[in-house]
Amino acid sequence: MKIFKRKYFVMTLGGLLAGFLNGLFGSGGGTVIVPFLEEFLDQSEHKAHATAILIILSFTIISLIFYGYRQHISYEVALWASLGGVTGGFLGAKLLKKLSGSVIRKIFGAFMLIAAVRMVVG
Repeated sequence: MKIFKRKYFVMTLGGLLAGFLNGLFGSGGGTVIVPFLEEFLDQSEHKAHATAILIILSFTIISLIFYGYRQHISYEVALWASLGGVTGGFLGAKLLKKLSGSVIRKIFGAFMLIAAVRMVVG
């Protein structure tokens, strides 16, 4: 029973951290949740990325309510970017199941490094 409670505590703590970063920076879902799922919850790369999408959905709904209430949303930008995002999400999900876990990890790591450099330099 002790392990059962610890597992739920760890999952909730990871969600809390990712949700906090998402609320603060508008990011943090994938960059925090994916490594968290892999390292602390022993999820495979494929399962971590797919699960992160569902977790990010809950962050998105809460953020949409909060920012929409404060009128901080550009609906025109959101609509057009979403059209591309839906297509990209479909293609990315198709590609995800064809790649090995090590390739997924390397691609994800490269994108995280690029994002980190851009944040520090830019």
